[in-house]
Amino acid sequence: MARKELKVSLSNCSDRSTYILLGNILRIQILSYWRLKRMSSIQTEEKITKFLEHYKEKGYLETLSLADALKNWATIYKNKVALVDQTGSLTYEELYRSANFLGQGLLAQGIKKGDNVLVQLPNNIYFVKICFALFILGARPILLLPTHREKDITNIANLTEPVAIVIPSTFHGYDYQSMARKVAMKQQSISCIITDEPNDTCMSLRDIEYEFSTQKNDFMEHQSSYQDIALFLLSGGTTGTPKVIPKLHTAYLCNAKAAANRCQVTENSTYLAVLSIAHDYPLCSPGVLGTLSKGGKVVLSSTSTFDEALKWIEKERVTYTSIVPVIANLWVESLALEENADVSSIDYILLGAAKLEKQLALQLMTQFQCQLIQGYGLGEGITCFTSPDDDIDTIISCQGTPISTGDDIKIVDENGDEVAQGEAGELIQKGPYTFLGYYKSLEMNQLSFTTDGFFKTGDKARITEEGNIQILGRVKEQINRAGENVTPSEIESYLLEHDEIVDASVVGVVDQELGERICAFVVKKDKELSLTVLCQFMIENGVANTKLPDQLVYVESIPYINVGKSDKKKLVAQYLA
Repeated sequence: MARKELKVSLSNCSDRSTYILLGNILRIQILSYWRLKRMSSIQTEEKITKFLEHYKEKGYLETLSLADALKNWATIYKNKVALVDQTGSLTYEELYRSANFLGQGLLAQGIKKGDNVLVQLPNNIYFVKICFALFILGARPILLLPTHREKDITNIANLTEPVAIVIPSTFHGYDYQSMARKVAMKQQSISCIITDEPNDTCMSLRDIEYEFSTQKNDFMEHQSSYQDIALFLLSGGTTGTPKVIPKLHTAYLCNAKAAANRCQVTENSTYLAVLSIAHDYPLCSPGVLGTLSKGGKVVLSSTSTFDEALKWIEKERVTYTSIVPVIANLWVESLALEENADVSSIDYILLGAAKLEKQLALQLMTQFQCQLIQGYGLGEGITCFTSPDDDIDTIISCQGTPISTGDDIKIVDENGDEVAQGEAGELIQKGPYTFLGYYKSLEMNQLSFTTDGFFKTGDKARITEEGNIQILGRVKEQINRAGENVTPSEIESYLLEHDEIVDASVVGVVDQELGERICAFVVKKDKELSLTVLCQFMIENGVANTKLPDQLVYVESIPYINVGKSDKKKLVAQYLA
């Protein structure tokens, strides 16, 4: 019986026996719900155990947590520089010591094994230190992008019930503390707000670490196990609200090491992180973790501007970096204007997250005098790269092959049947570092996996005769704006919150600078709003800057193909042709 029907029935009941009967029905429904939830939890634990045993037996997974891995790296590489940012540098030994003392300080603040912690920091040494401190504690960082705002973070907090949120004191003029307080007021599980640098209103990571580093404490034992959840990544996906991706310690370590091997990272490598390391791509593919696993040096750039990147390339003799085509295009234009720029240390540049045009690829290789590696990957699972040894045509036209021999991929049609070699379809996959399901999302997980355990990527792809993957687009609709996936339906819902907008349809339009720009077709109620006013309204409602329209087009009406599905092709043809 539906809840609404039950309420009506109760209001019409006159005798006690009927009340008791309906009360028992409600009690049975509640008990059934909790039994189902508990059964789902048990099934998840069993699935993780089988997954780990299967890939351990095949030699893909180690019995190491990321905390254990850092301790090993500190023992091997000791006084080699591990991290560099605008405040200074840390050796491998210093990084482990600092993370351990910070972990002890966080434990004193009440953060313990199994707790979730929101981490929203720019690229800096403290980002890496807080992650490893939480790994040592057995707590789990939820990695937020600096661009995430109140709406998304509140939704994430409601799902994950974090005990703390870690934010920058200041970054690009945005008031993160005010936003964090608003989120904490809505999610009562958050007991403390922590900033990276000291300030007058919040405790800081620096103060917490300093207190314990001056007490000459022994290192604390690692509370995390290789089979535990290490961290949570976020996926934009096609549902609008970010989905939460749990990554196991041993699986994420496998991912980092396999990517580092494919990209030929060595102890002599210096990696420049210009994209937010809250993304899987610059964090683990091979990124920060892959570089550290080989004893290399990681340089953390606070922005992706060419001016800052060039400063680091020249100063630290950077050997490789990972960017998206939009940034690559800006770098090519900027480098052409530099007479004395020295980028000779660059061996190769990784490109991913959006389509790479042949002309841009050739310009990059010519101006930087380096090799390219093109890739494809998901926070949920598979990572593919071309090899530095591949020919130019393969590098430009393909996204490579899976980085692990344990990765299992198929291309299937809409019925789930495998297609013939070379034909296009949806890419599905499983492997030693693929996740096992979104956090607390039973219904989403049932839709996201096949009955035999393959993850449905939602990406349209084909496999060439040589075995390389070519990504052709999305099975479902998304806009790839500057390397960030944005869901049109989500932006449409934000637009419709304004009283002056009757209807809206959002599309991605090819753009030379952004890859795709966000174009909003809207039907007004009375008066037309400027794009600036509309964007300001969305910002005030907590919408991230990456989800704001770049273009606003007023139309008389939105054409529809069928109920609830606007005819976006017709809109583009009629108004933007």
